[in-house]
Amino acid sequence: MTTRAAVCRAAGEPLTLETLELRDPLPDEVLVEIRATGLCHSDLLQMEGSNAPFPFPVVPGHEGAGVVAACGSAVSSVEPGDHVVPLSIPECGTCAACCGGRTNLCEHFYASMGRAESPFSLNGKPIAAYASLGTFAQHVLVKEMNVARIPAEVPFDLACTVGCCVATGVGAVLYTARVEAGSSVVVVGLGGVGLNVVQGARMVGASRIIGVDTNPEREEAARRFGATDFINPLALDGELVAAVQAMTGSGADYSFECVGDAKLSCQALEMVHPGGGVAVIVGMPPEGEHLPIPPESLFLGRTLVGSFLGNVKTRSQLPLLLEDYLAGRLDLASLVSHRLPLERINEGFDLMRSGESLRTVVTFPASQ
Repeated sequence: MTTRAAVCRAAGEPLTLETLELRDPLPDEVLVEIRATGLCHSDLLQMEGSNAPFPFPVVPGHEGAGVVAACGSAVSSVEPGDHVVPLSIPECGTCAACCGGRTNLCEHFYASMGRAESPFSLNGKPIAAYASLGTFAQHVLVKEMNVARIPAEVPFDLACTVGCCVATGVGAVLYTARVEAGSSVVVVGLGGVGLNVVQGARMVGASRIIGVDTNPEREEAARRFGATDFINPLALDGELVAAVQAMTGSGADYSFECVGDAKLSCQALEMVHPGGGVAVIVGMPPEGEHLPIPPESLFLGRTLVGSFLGNVKTRSQLPLLLEDYLAGRLDLASLVSHRLPLERINEGFDLMRSGESLRTVVTFPASQ
């Protein structure tokens, strides 16, 4: 079959709309018709050539939602017509990681990321699928373990956000840090992920939630999602760490670095109090950067932990986030600031670069 897709041909080039060939599903694969896909900063990094493992040309996109169009002969957990979210991290349900409570990194994750053969091609030449998904295409092929069935009553343009930014942010609170009610929380970086850390902290009953961002326009959004305080580091006379410590006493109970900056990651550790404070690295610093952490910061009982996709077990726990949305506990509607058709996808990345958007979602019409 053929499908329309936005393709990045080389690092730094804009996306081009192309008609690609997509092979038939293998026995353990699911064909998904994408109805909406979010634009994530990780996609931008890929398009700029910062994600070295992924080749060009590539179909970016990893935050999608759609409808099952067809299933391979061995697929049993979903069927045509089901509403689903394709997953960058699988959940096989049988490996040690899936059966344990410590990690979401299914043992099949690394194998799927390095899938040798992309299902996309053009004139016999392969076109890579970013994160083994490529949701900037109207159809994608994924393994059964890489798809989560979701409630049909959730609109696609909201459901897609749980595939990355919502899971990454809310999950970091619920499943990585396991923030307790009454805690104090600092969130550095109030993009889509950071705002979801804020609302995750609100959901669990944190008593003080301090949002930090250099964009003053993010204050209103942060407070809407649950922040009690806002700091613009550019407006400070002194250091950010000192400002946080002054607001919290000896430091916050939890901090979350959502920018992907090595210096800020180190500062996030200093923002939490000795003797039990937990700093969570949510944003990924550029490849090759190191964190110059003073050992005494850790010896004093602080904990530094990383969080990948919020430590969410994708097939079993992502649908629970959408149940939270349906119950009114999770705000997805306020997260999506712009909706565009595929033809205007490059405009969406312009909005991201300028800081104008919270989350831009590209929508696809239903196939006839």
